[in-house]
Amino acid sequence: MAKKVASYIKLQINAGAATPAPPVGPALGQRGVNIMEFTKAFNEKTKDKMGFKVPTIITVYTDKSFSFITKQPPASALLMRAAGIKKGSENPLKNKIAKITRAQLMEVVEMKIQDLNTNDKDMAANTIAGQARSMGIEVID
Repeated sequence: MAKKVASYIKLQINAGAATPAPPVGPALGQRGVNIMEFTKAFNEKTKDKMGFKVPTIITVYTDKSFSFITKQPPASALLMRAAGIKKGSENPLKNKIAKITRAQLMEVVEMKIQDLNTNDKDMAANTIAGQARSMGIEVID
């Protein structure tokens, strides 16, 4: 018989660097989950994504056990890394602050496509290119 779900917790946690400090500790502690067990499992699973905040969905069961799903880092963070910038443009219509190639865009799409609502790479590329435009990043061919 399947375990009964008590609650879901959605957090963005630094990859490979989860600690019992906020936001992880309080969110898990109030539901009676073993915080150290979660942080060890999370850090082990995300050590290859260091430097990114990873969206995580934690499922807490009535017997105080848990499971979690990690998603890919936000598209904006992947685009900033590809473009080599620290933050997006304050006025993306007037100030284009960086350029990325179509190949770099497709690398971001390859990483992010599993979290998008499409399996078509061209449609996913259009979505990610729109995000790039809204950050002041030009996509060149």
